[in-house]
Amino acid sequence: MNRFIQRLVITAGEPAGIGPDLCVQLAQQDHAFALVVIADARLLAERAAALRLPLEIIPFAEMQHQPRAPHRAGRLLVWDIALAAPVQAGVLNPLNAPYVLQTIDAAIDGCQRGVFDALVTGPVHKAVINEAGIAFSGHTEYLAQRTGGHPVMMLATEGLRVALVTTHLPLTAVPAAITPQRLTEVLEILYRELQTRLGIDAPRILVCGLNPHAGEDGHLGREEIEVITPALDAVRARIAQQARPGSIEGPLSADTLFTVNNLARADAVLAMYHDQGLPVLKHMGFGEAVNITLGLPIIRTSVDHGTALSLAGTGQAKADSFLYALRIASEMVTHVLSHQAEHKSEDKPEQ
Repeated sequence: MNRFIQRLVITAGEPAGIGPDLCVQLAQQDHAFALVVIADARLLAERAAALRLPLEIIPFAEMQHQPRAPHRAGRLLVWDIALAAPVQAGVLNPLNAPYVLQTIDAAIDGCQRGVFDALVTGPVHKAVINEAGIAFSGHTEYLAQRTGGHPVMMLATEGLRVALVTTHLPLTAVPAAITPQRLTEVLEILYRELQTRLGIDAPRILVCGLNPHAGEDGHLGREEIEVITPALDAVRARIAQQARPGSIEGPLSADTLFTVNNLARADAVLAMYHDQGLPVLKHMGFGEAVNITLGLPIIRTSVDHGTALSLAGTGQAKADSFLYALRIASEMVTHVLSHQAEHKSEDKPEQ
């Protein structure tokens, strides 16, 4: 039987940033999966020349219906989408904002049609997209709008995964956003996709409290008592029905949760807001972490850094986070296929 070869798609992101550089760098080594980049082909050729790296660009349209083959160094399958205006490395141009969204749309469509098995997104520049008159709050929200998913942001590095109940909100808006419905939904998505997409049979999740010392029995806030604990209890009751239930601990004081002993018994941490959990993760693995969007009907990972305009075209940008994002995306595809195969075998009637 032929071995299944995954096909991963990359969107190169903001054309004036380091995304195109990193795509060229990724093409310089072999990969076990097929790799397709959605970008302006001429832009990639120009960056390859600037970086003095060899690159043979192969139109994806010519190869889409051919048997899949692992990526080989120095070659790159490219889904060519034309820029609206010429690009100068490091210089933003709002005229190219629609192009950025066109590359994302093409990747989403390809994933939904089964052309691609997973999407890895390069960094975009939110401000220049909004300057172009296009309301855009970020990749995650855009993907959810296009796919109908319920996104949960999770960042991961070696030794730590941190998911978020709320994302890009001012602190004053966080308490009101942590509702029983939202917390329950996020926790259930996190638990389920640790199982189905990350291959963890019985996930162990540590949940941060919102307030200092997790509210200290109501003396420092009542959200833990009135909202967080009831939601955790409801999800615990549901997972207890599973053959191999995992564990959900919390709410725990965030100032002591991220200690070595605690993290050793956790598959993931659920933080209540962006800057509660991510500073710890980025301290552990900045530049070598991956952003994973759970709760979508497609698999999506992303780099943990921005467009780094000052590094574009210089050869100083590092592809470590992109490589990690590709690796995790590929592993997620493998786990999903394995999970589906297990359920198919369980559903077969006995002969």
